[in-house]
Amino acid sequence: MLLYRFLSALVIVPVSLAAIWFGDPWFSTVVAVAALVGAFEFYQMVGHTGGRPFVILGLVLTLAFVLNAHFVSPVALPLLLTLTVIAPLIGVVLRQGPARAFQDWAWTAGGVLYMGWLLSYLVLLRGLPQGREWTILAVFATFASDTAAYFVGRAWGRHKLAPAISPGKTWEGAVGGLLGTVVATVALDLLLGLSQGYLRAIVLGLVISVFAQLGDLAESLLKRSTGVKDAGRLIPGHGGILDRLDSIVFTGVVVYYYALFM
Repeated sequence: MLLYRFLSALVIVPVSLAAIWFGDPWFSTVVAVAALVGAFEFYQMVGHTGGRPFVILGLVLTLAFVLNAHFVSPVALPLLLTLTVIAPLIGVVLRQGPARAFQDWAWTAGGVLYMGWLLSYLVLLRGLPQGREWTILAVFATFASDTAAYFVGRAWGRHKLAPAISPGKTWEGAVGGLLGTVVATVALDLLLGLSQGYLRAIVLGLVISVFAQLGDLAESLLKRSTGVKDAGRLIPGHGGILDRLDSIVFTGVVVYYYALFM
């Protein structure tokens, strides 16, 4: 499993870095594909519960959210949010299946917001001044959090962090993830010339790791509630795209607002 994770990283890291570095249309294309595959895996998980979300509708709206990040309009985002609420409701009415109508509506809208809206923040982040640098920091500091938590947890993990959600995660791994992210964030800040200063970089590293681990736990809870171990099998050693994106969907939002306001 460790070998598979390493080999997968040899592909994921260069592709991610190249897409961020060269920007659009490459970066938005990568984000859009990742969002669509992640949303599809999300709806596949829902299928294990007997639910019937509106997959095609959900994928179309997911793509629309990612593409919408390129347009500055006071109308587009409210319109997409409105469609995300109304369109699945119309679907369950037309289907006339009251037994799981609420669940099918909620799962459809949830997948769109989870993958489409949250991942669109990466496109917004890349479009900011110094967006390339901020996006590299967001993505690779998140990778550092996941990697440090994984290896520290394997080596020294003894005390369970959230056994009801993810039995393999430990407090030792969580602390290792925090420290690893702080080191990575400070190093990336210096390397990329963001010039935040050590204190701000340390605080940002702590915040990134906290939200990365919360995102990981949130996806683990969703998987447990649907009775699956992995969201998919696309990435050897990791599972599905959703298993790889679970941390980034949270940290992209955090770093975007940090970069915007700070």
